Amino acid sequence: MDFQKGVSFFLAFLLWGNIVQANQNYKDALAKSILFFQGQRSGRFPTSNGIPWRAISGLSDGSLAHVNLVGGYYDAGDNVKFNFPMAYTTTMLSWSALENSKPLGPQLENVREAIRWATDYLIKCATATPGVLYVGVGDPNVDHKCWERPEDMDTVRTVYSVSRTKPGSDVAGETAAALAAASLVFRVVDSKYSKLLLRTAKSVFQFATQYRGSYSDSLGSAVCPFYCSYSGYKDELLWGAAWLLRATKDASYRSFINSLGANDATDIFSWDNKYAGARVLLSRGSLVANDKSYEPFRQQAQDFMCKILPNSPSSTTQYTKGGLMFKLADNNLQYVTSITFLLTTYAKYMKSAKTTFNCGNIMVTPNTLINLARKQVDYILGDNPMKMSYMVGYGANYPRRIHHRGSSLPSLSTHPQTFGCEGGFQPFYYTSNPNPNILTGAIVGGPNQNDFFPDERTDYSHSEPATYINAAMVGPLAYLSGR
Repeated sequence: MDFQKGVSFFLAFLLWGNIVQANQNYKDALAKSILFFQGQRSGRFPTSNGIPWRAISGLSDGSLAHVNLVGGYYDAGDNVKFNFPMAYTTTMLSWSALENSKPLGPQLENVREAIRWATDYLIKCATATPGVLYVGVGDPNVDHKCWERPEDMDTVRTVYSVSRTKPGSDVAGETAAALAAASLVFRVVDSKYSKLLLRTAKSVFQFATQYRGSYSDSLGSAVCPFYCSYSGYKDELLWGAAWLLRATKDASYRSFINSLGANDATDIFSWDNKYAGARVLLSRGSLVANDKSYEPFRQQAQDFMCKILPNSPSSTTQYTKGGLMFKLADNNLQYVTSITFLLTTYAKYMKSAKTTFNCGNIMVTPNTLINLARKQVDYILGDNPMKMSYMVGYGANYPRRIHHRGSSLPSLSTHPQTFGCEGGFQPFYYTSNPNPNILTGAIVGGPNQNDFFPDERTDYSHSEPATYINAAMVGPLAYLSGR
């Protein structure tokens, strides 16, 4: 960034602090962001499903391994259940509920319902067979050659698992985090279920630590390149232990965290890399509980924020001309929503402690982080050069050709005949016509580094929605709707 551009961006950044009236309807966007999860459900739908064009699917899931693995979520626009991103999705939904229970208001119960749809499935995966953690259903290499509705799936529903001899500390650590975080969400409203979640979380985490290894190494092409654990598994062990520490107050988890020596610096947060999330979560011990022993995590969390803020001398984060955080070309909004969640959450912790920090000679207040978070959320909702909402069904101008099988194919009610594996490609995939079904609330991968979005179904890196994009957006939307 040259000097003149840097000055312009800095002035624009200062102006964000003067935003007093939101142009966006955060409560409407919040409700829709949660409704989206009903469109991603696998299994037997309740009568109250809010996405009317979706129906029952995957009722034989797990049968090839002689276990019941019905339920859970399809990760994105395909018909595969990948537990690694599904568990992260669940953790983020739970964290959203824990930090924003009041501003969520009537949506809190809907978030709990979305969490439980995942945790019911994850419990099955963790308890069906002793010494085994099931981590996915559906062969992605076969599924991705098809374009058919989940209700029509005729591909083999291969079951994948990790075990003592085929370890998966990353997926197990994330599963433990999801179950532990969810146990806190249900503690007051369903203590029996909460105890089951926590008991299962402890068991899965024990498995993750005792039999160490990456699930990418154990499962190979079944998970790579789709959801490879590129960051290794140490971050998931840190993340899982951090959530178990919050859920149990058991000092042994704190000792484990100290023994990990997980000091990797990062400027990203995602379904794969949990370091920043774990440090913000642990910084709560210093900022909210005023425990000085958590100061190192507070410092690491602040270092992360300094890598994100555009006017920070240590910033390593690019921004588009329109003001969007830009991390990676493929599905960039997943990083934007996840990092934005950390911005609002850390700002909340800072407000609790009535504190500020410095990035070089720049003082950072809670409002500094909140204004940046608001800028990202508003951009996603339509305040961008294309004047397009990247949340389907929100606003007047949103993506109409998302890369999503169920959305792009006629529903069972309008087309009762089955689509075979390749039956949906012509004329529904390779067409410029809008999708017949609106996947309300879905946030797509987003625009490119030039703020341009082509709205083409075949361009999955920009037009595909995913559960983990939405899960991270729930917290910031709730936080902003309560301000």
